[in-house]
Amino acid sequence: MRDIKIKSINDISKNFIPKEYLIEDNDDYFRQKQNPLDNYRKLQAKEIEILVKNNNFSEDWNAIFVTDNFNPNLVKNCDFFGLIRIGDMSLSYLEHHDLRLPIGISNSTIICCDIGNNAVIRDVHYLSHYIIRDNCILFNIQEMSTTNYSKFGNGILKEGEDEQVRIWLEVGNENAGRKIFPFENMITADAFIWSKFRDDKKLMEKLISITERNYSKKRGYFGEVGSFSVMKNCRIIKDVKFGEYSYAKGANKLKNLTVLSSKDEPSQIGEGVEIVNGIIGYGSKIFYGCKAVRFVTGRNTQLKYGARLLNSVLGDNSTISCCELLNNLIFPFHEQHHNTSFLIATTILGQSNIAAGATIGSNHNSRSPDGEIFAGRGFWPGLCTSFKHNSKFASFILVAKGDYSYEMNILYPFSLIYLKKDSESVQIMPAYWFIHNMYAIARNNYKFKSRDKRKVIVQNIEIDFLAPDSISEILFALKRMEYLAGLKPNCQQKDENLLINEGKKILKTNKDDITLFDPHSMKKYGGVINKPARAYEIYKKMCIYFAVKNFYTYFNLKDINLNNLIEKLKEIYKEKLYLKWWNVGGQLIPYEELENLKNDIKDEKLTNWDEVHSRYNELWASYPTQKLRYALYVLETILEKEFKDFTDADWNFIFTDAIDTAKFIQEVSFDSRLKDYTDPFRKMNYENEEEMKAVLGDIKDNDFLITLQKETKEFVEILGKFGGIPSMY
Repeated sequence: MRDIKIKSINDISKNFIPKEYLIEDNDDYFRQKQNPLDNYRKLQAKEIEILVKNNNFSEDWNAIFVTDNFNPNLVKNCDFFGLIRIGDMSLSYLEHHDLRLPIGISNSTIICCDIGNNAVIRDVHYLSHYIIRDNCILFNIQEMSTTNYSKFGNGILKEGEDEQVRIWLEVGNENAGRKIFPFENMITADAFIWSKFRDDKKLMEKLISITERNYSKKRGYFGEVGSFSVMKNCRIIKDVKFGEYSYAKGANKLKNLTVLSSKDEPSQIGEGVEIVNGIIGYGSKIFYGCKAVRFVTGRNTQLKYGARLLNSVLGDNSTISCCELLNNLIFPFHEQHHNTSFLIATTILGQSNIAAGATIGSNHNSRSPDGEIFAGRGFWPGLCTSFKHNSKFASFILVAKGDYSYEMNILYPFSLIYLKKDSESVQIMPAYWFIHNMYAIARNNYKFKSRDKRKVIVQNIEIDFLAPDSISEILFALKRMEYLAGLKPNCQQKDENLLINEGKKILKTNKDDITLFDPHSMKKYGGVINKPARAYEIYKKMCIYFAVKNFYTYFNLKDINLNNLIEKLKEIYKEKLYLKWWNVGGQLIPYEELENLKNDIKDEKLTNWDEVHSRYNELWASYPTQKLRYALYVLETILEKEFKDFTDADWNFIFTDAIDTAKFIQEVSFDSRLKDYTDPFRKMNYENEEEMKAVLGDIKDNDFLITLQKETKEFVEILGKFGGIPSMY
């Protein structure tokens, strides 16, 4: 414990910056750069007289500067130390919700601060080294101060600081093997590149340098409170920079933070929170007893009801309630609720939902806490599921309740995985979402669009469940099932192509369905693939639907015929084909383009994060064409012939099949939701149909189903001229 020292009252505002770190012997150098002010004057004798009469004290009245519209009558019971600059004051009040306070400064101790026009500072017991912008309310705050080494949540170092004090985020791995440091404009794409490609030492060095380049190592920056912000009933605020329209109420401790906020995307911090060492994204809300330490949250995120977020990056449009998350990199559109959820050392590619009781990654099952879990988009572990590190999951995996006691590598997207009492192997049902819960998967696009409240988009996000990442996994799963089907028990055949061809025949002709065994799905016991022939057929239909849906969204098909379309597709076919894709923070980027981006960072063609973000946007602009070119490859793969060899019958089949799939999606989505209205076990708590509709709403009024019906009708009508004729397929 440090001793309390007694010093002269004249020293209270001195030595904000140690002498060895002063710039031009000017203690207020950065203050003036942050807040360049003119048209300020010293106090007049009459104003000083009024201030003294109102029980105010200053160690030096000549160190207080004011505007011509300053009103000394509105300053009462305050102590001032050091250089103080005060803006206009009018005989009016500021109002925020039910709080109304007269403009002015009262009952406060203020040290070396700039106070903007028409501010309310009332009962702030210690306010030191802050720039308060116009029209702010600071009410009932115990301590609000800025140190000379303030970094506002960024993982940088100031002059004289040891590397050991740098703030790192140990995402994806508890053993710090993927650690990154936070910075103000970080998005999940940045965090992924930094945490993933650890073998590229030069890239790691450049990422550190381009981040540090944006921040001065000099000491002496002041804390800031942006215009129209409200801070009330808070205990400790230290080294925090608030953007405009920020709102903090009842916080216990806020330390070393940047709170990004704007008029269109205001951020809010609520009661009982303790938040340290982090960046809070625009439009975010953290309230009701949450704890967050060493973190970055994206735009439009929520932490509430006692959530704990540590050593993690949370993507845009995500909500965390009640539960605890440690050492995670989580992409956008993540939902996690319920008090018993637990998530450690994962990289989750977003659009995910974690159910109650999920113990994902209890890291004490190896000799070191260095295990990881990696899950593709749409990861959905059910109630009371537990996994062992290391495990990896393809896109849109639903996990049934169970204790999965061995490491898993689930390669089949849109699957249900579960356990059976009579088998040690993990059970896998590919294409489960399409067959049994189409409503949920088809609703994704509609749901995510409605939940995206960002006014400014920096992180680009692919929200369609059928996209190059999930389709490439489907193509892999098709080939994998073909190989496993051809690999009969005691098979001596070694030629993989022959096995695949044999497997195709089995999967196409087997009507009663079969089971397959995949030894790579789970350590020691492998996995049983249930109903692979059914999944094989639906996977293919979804691939064709993906391709045609891209035709539909890319071109205006109303005004062209099949020949025009084919000519346009021939031009697209000339574009570069990308087969391998990375999900980079929510944006899908071809492997080769990501390699180019990384190389440009290493070669210093991209010298800061703004330039990197601009490159993301350039790639996003090219993405529709790249995706369409990939769609043509997918058709070639499914039809097993080159694009130039497609016949009229092939095109008829393609469009007819896509129309059938669109109708299938609509019908099965409706049927999936209808079960909630017809299942007797769902209905038993209602006395009659009217009560059930009053509680659940009428299925006929379901916004998503209405939208899906309309979109499907348009899709079928427009594509009807390209297909619909019975074909040989």
